[in-house]
Amino acid sequence: MIPVNHPTEGHHKPRFTFPSALTVLAAVTIAVWVLAFVVPSGTYRRNPAGHPVQGSYHREAAPGDFVHRLGDLFLAPVNGLYGVRDPVTGQVSPDATGTLYGSAGVFLFVLAIGAFITVVFTTGALDRGIERLAHRLRNRGALLIAGIMTVFSVLGTVEGFAEETLGFYGLIVPLMLALGYDRMVATGTIILGAGIGVLASTVNPFATGVASSAAGISLGDGIALRFAMWLVLTGVTIGHVIRYAHRVRADPGRSLVGFRPGDRELAAEAVEPPELTGLQKAVLVTVALVFAFMIFSVIPWSTALTGKSDAAPYGWELDWSFAQLAALFIVAALLVGLVARLGEQRLSAAVVQGAADFIAPALVIVLARGVTVIMTNARIIDTVLHSMEGVVSGTPAVAFGILIYLVNLPMAFLIPSTSGHATLAMPILAPLAEFAGVARSVVVTAWQSASGWMNLWVPTTAVVVGGVALAKVGYDRYLRFVWPLLVILAVLICGFVALGAVMS
Repeated sequence: MIPVNHPTEGHHKPRFTFPSALTVLAAVTIAVWVLAFVVPSGTYRRNPAGHPVQGSYHREAAPGDFVHRLGDLFLAPVNGLYGVRDPVTGQVSPDATGTLYGSAGVFLFVLAIGAFITVVFTTGALDRGIERLAHRLRNRGALLIAGIMTVFSVLGTVEGFAEETLGFYGLIVPLMLALGYDRMVATGTIILGAGIGVLASTVNPFATGVASSAAGISLGDGIALRFAMWLVLTGVTIGHVIRYAHRVRADPGRSLVGFRPGDRELAAEAVEPPELTGLQKAVLVTVALVFAFMIFSVIPWSTALTGKSDAAPYGWELDWSFAQLAALFIVAALLVGLVARLGEQRLSAAVVQGAADFIAPALVIVLARGVTVIMTNARIIDTVLHSMEGVVSGTPAVAFGILIYLVNLPMAFLIPSTSGHATLAMPILAPLAEFAGVARSVVVTAWQSASGWMNLWVPTTAVVVGGVALAKVGYDRYLRFVWPLLVILAVLICGFVALGAVMS
């Protein structure tokens, strides 16, 4: 007799999971394509720099019929990668002659830095270095928290270190328990340490880099403001975690998560990691030099040192962009592999694996750029800008910067991919800076701050959900722990963005 399965027995209602960034952008692509038939077409006159001239908007029909626009939808991902813009018609297509409009440069850069990061982790040097730091400071609680958070924050601000932190819970949770802290201290140390670095990114290629490229400015533009933000916000965040840690150790009853059975035994498992080998030390030095050189290569030194936006560049300035940076990280990946003596087989496998691991964010950038291509070919980007021109024109610079920050908060929730959010938002938001008399770098800073702030707590990010699951603290408890800090950070961010808008 064949058993009959009743739908109410032994079956659980499937839980809703938020769609991936690729799915969200695919839906956005179709929605924008449909809206392009409703939104009137129009365009601005452009100045020699390619920026829209305020007050010059006029209606202008988009070329092509329904079949032509259907082709734009079909080719959107292709145009998002290597679409070329015709200088006469302004249309983007893979067969046109003109300037590259697609995101091929950023796409290759993401794959290159993915290969580099994977090679570095393959050596084990970075993991071992953090483990040694944690063990060395194991008897100095506050210094241990500050040290780990600072390292994570530095890695976050220069290379978007976030998901990689999930591998450190097995080390840091026992260490914090051994010092008399609870699991929330370990959670805050890891999530907030890396998260605040990403929020206040200085040269993070996945946030600042992608946004700067989409905004048409250098990666180094606005770096002074972002560095000041990083210093202050990192200090405030470390202070928040240490304050809670001291309170819990003084009175364990004030812990937000309490102590689980077996926590004492787990604390005893915090053993000393092996010493760094000579090769691992050499790898860490190489990595530090690579990122230092990257920062040097993208900063507009003449502008930074003179304070004049039109200052002539010094002869020794490199003014590198994504093509050169992609080459830098490919060479750096090979160099690290040679220094660590990985051998040809392991090094080749790590490079390929790294590129494969980072193909998802790279494709997100391509899809988001494809949305922009649809809007460009339908000539509705300038119509959207025109609708916002009246709002930002005459708006005080302070209010403009804060407005950009607030506008991006819900967008960061809907598009959890930092790279996709940047590629989608910047072509529309960056030109608004001209209308408000503000530097485009302020828009980039406001955008990345909104994205980073949301990613400290939203349940759509693997760093938060995965982190609280690994630490076994409960998402609701984490929210109770982090919300006072989120309020403080929001106020500070608005202050920094306003200051940047006034000074630009």
